[in-house]
Amino acid sequence: MMFQRILAGGLLCIALMARCPALLAAGPPSYLPPWNPSPANGKHFTIPEIDIVADLHGDVVDPQLTVFFAGNQFMVVHELLAAFQKQFPQYQRIFVETLPPGILADQIREGALVMGNLRVALKPDIYTAGQSHIMELQKSDHWFSSTESYARNRLALMVYRGNPKHITALQDLGRADVRVSMPNPQWEGIAKAIETLYRKAGGDRLVKSIMVVKAKDGSTYLTQIHHRQTPLRILRGESDVGPVWYTEAYFQEHILHNPISTVEIPVQDNLDVIYTAGLMKTAPHPKAAGDFMQFLTSPTAQAIYRHYGFLASDPGIMPH
Repeated sequence: MMFQRILAGGLLCIALMARCPALLAAGPPSYLPPWNPSPANGKHFTIPEIDIVADLHGDVVDPQLTVFFAGNQFMVVHELLAAFQKQFPQYQRIFVETLPPGILADQIREGALVMGNLRVALKPDIYTAGQSHIMELQKSDHWFSSTESYARNRLALMVYRGNPKHITALQDLGRADVRVSMPNPQWEGIAKAIETLYRKAGGDRLVKSIMVVKAKDGSTYLTQIHHRQTPLRILRGESDVGPVWYTEAYFQEHILHNPISTVEIPVQDNLDVIYTAGLMKTAPHPKAAGDFMQFLTSPTAQAIYRHYGFLASDPGIMPH
């Protein structure tokens, strides 16, 4: 069940505490979900590892705007929405989901998301994903009245601080002694991009080694939610490396200051993804959706994305 998957992504074992004993006295650590601040109003009952919902944000009752974000933008959502509401104070009730785009698309098609005992049947005003995915949906389902590209990302390798397995390139993920945390191709678009890089670096042999041979013997772990599980697995010593979007490693290393290091993939061996928002033709709140689409490309929103390691959607604009 989806709720169990989210719990599984947040559970950390004693091995991590043994590695970082100072965390025991510091209260709920930053690597546990939710990673965004909770809403201010209402009775708070978020119990780390027990009762927690990390991918549903804001007001689920009568929202004035509903946005389905591709999940790897979860770190941006809180600050982005606060800035949007400051500029557009008429929108006080906003609901956001940050699940994998494949899950979000299935939710739209099936009419609701069921998470444990919770059923959410809200229709999105805006759906965001990689540009190619948005274009495929537009061609097959004609969902969008307009689209807007607003940010870029690239891939990187996430390892434990100090890189104890001395991983320097994609080929190292095929080594028998290296345990890989790999996004699941079943619902994660990033998996296709990573397999493309594997094939570029080591041909079909490297792809088979990581995705078939090592998956069969358990040294490649396919994530249950999305690659947000990867830092948790690395921190608790269950995986040695994980291919992730660069911003995921950046968030762990430079925003949360967790013991994570980033192994960058050279530009010539890497690839970019362009994030694109689609305004749904069936949007319940088209005016709010239009305002938010315009806001995504504003200097304010772009500065927030750059703060979290994203690049401008226009390659000609260099990040600060």
